[in-house]
Amino acid sequence: MERGRGLIPLGASHVARGAAPRRGHSPAPQCTARRVTRSGGSRLDRSSLLVEMSMILSASVIRVRDGLPLSASTDYEQGTGMQECRKYFKVLSRKLAQLPDRCTLKTGRYNINFISSMGVSYMMLCTENYPNVLAFSFLDELQKEFITTYNMMKTNTAVRPYCFIEFDNFIQRTKQRYNNPRSLSTKINLSDMQMEIKLRPPYQISMGELGSANGVTSAFSVDYKGAGKISSAHQRLEPATLSGIVAFILSLLCAALNLIRGFHAIESLLQSDGEDFNYIIAFFLGTAACLYQCYLLVYYTSWRNVKSFLTFGLICLCNMYLYELRNLWQLFFHVTVGAFVTLQIWLRQAQGKAPDYDV
Repeated sequence: MERGRGLIPLGASHVARGAAPRRGHSPAPQCTARRVTRSGGSRLDRSSLLVEMSMILSASVIRVRDGLPLSASTDYEQGTGMQECRKYFKVLSRKLAQLPDRCTLKTGRYNINFISSMGVSYMMLCTENYPNVLAFSFLDELQKEFITTYNMMKTNTAVRPYCFIEFDNFIQRTKQRYNNPRSLSTKINLSDMQMEIKLRPPYQISMGELGSANGVTSAFSVDYKGAGKISSAHQRLEPATLSGIVAFILSLLCAALNLIRGFHAIESLLQSDGEDFNYIIAFFLGTAACLYQCYLLVYYTSWRNVKSFLTFGLICLCNMYLYELRNLWQLFFHVTVGAFVTLQIWLRQAQGKAPDYDV
């Protein structure tokens, strides 16, 4: 019985006798932490542990034109803070066309960074203490790999969300590298990115500009009443297609032909009694109409489709008046080019956001 009473744990005997633990050993705090955790007295939340660690949590690839998610991380954390950040991902994806190409949104314990290029945006979620230069270097690597792997035609014609989900393999490998500074420091050079961020720092998005994740409108809100119409006066158009480029060149050609014939009409006017003055007006009106069609094809304006139709009508009227100076093939060419450019103006609409895309 006396031997049984003498079996006292070493850690307990030190505490009971008031003896200090030996140098280099600290078993008591570890044991205490285990007991508290097992008993449930002070259980740490996993999300709070992630905040203490400086790391990248997730990344997504989103099409700027309509907010369609093309690829994303598949191991998204499910903490309370993470779910809130997913709402901000959704709101940001609908406003990418109105935001600068490099932005940061601070959401308390987390930061959302993204860059946009060639109609595609690369977005990532990281802890608030993750270095800015590493965050944008990570996004730059995603951008280079995505552009190399998928051509612009595939990204523009994609209709299914997450149709490039296989790109997640590269996202995971890159994320692991950037979450391990020892393996990262020997593989990349951050001096160029650090200098670029210093010269052109990312735009800081405020919560007032963004609006709430529950649908409150803000300065960057999108008007969904029309097909892709946006309230911003500086709205960008969809990426130009091959047919749009051809239409632009043909319209410039028609403008040049009208201008040359107009100068010839001026020369003939100086040698006659003024009978060609109306022809000069018709030629220069045709030139102006063709050039304005080029403008409508490239830039977004209000009532753009109506203006394109009226411009095409002016081209038809000018060619009807010039019927005596042009043969049928020339008239057919000018009218056909005008109709083709008008069609391309209607097809190339403003970059709008479909409100039902989920990220």
